[in-house]
Amino acid sequence: MLKYKGYCAKVELDEDAGVLHGEVIGTRDVITFQADTAKQAVAEFHASVDDYLDFCTERGEVPEKPLSGQFLVRATPDLHRRVHIAATASGMSVNAWLTRTLDEDTKEFG
Repeated sequence: MLKYKGYCAKVELDEDAGVLHGEVIGTRDVITFQADTAKQAVAEFHASVDDYLDFCTERGEVPEKPLSGQFLVRATPDLHRRVHIAATASGMSVNAWLTRTLDEDTKEFG
């Protein structure tokens, strides 16, 4: 996963075309790039983000932030109960417990 200025991108190989295709993830706006090498993919990702930010500035628009920090989780009543018990047993709110647990389990992506 590539990161730049708070934006993240995934890169995939298009075997048929023989190129790397990248897309910024976590935004509704479509920001893509293409490259022949890994080094070029990083450079094209940076250029695409910079172009997006410049385009927004030129139009007087606020660039979309990657994510808001809020999301809704739907769970079974049993899972909800177990989360509540685990949070309470840890002396934490459900939100604080979930945030800590998700942070610990996703460190490899950060």
